[in-house]
Amino acid sequence: MTEKVKGPKSYFPSIEAKYGKPIDYWMKLLKKQKGLKHMELVEFLKTEHGMGHGHANAIVMVFRAENEK
Repeated sequence: MTEKVKGPKSYFPSIEAKYGKPIDYWMKLLKKQKGLKHMELVEFLKTEHGMGHGHANAIVMVFRAENEK
C-alpha cells in the first residue's frame, strides 16, 4: 500500500508538470543562492523563474529542511 505524500512535497508533481523541470533542478538552483533567507529564496524563484508563490514556498520549505540541518 502506497502512502499518500503530504505537506509541501505534495506540490512536487504539479510543479514539475507546470514548469517542465524536475524538482532536483530547482534544488540545485537554490543551492547556488548561498546566504539567502527563506522569503528571499521564494522571491528568487518567483521573480527570476516566474514561479507562483505556493509552488516556490513549497520547494524552499523542503530545500531548507533537507539542506540546513
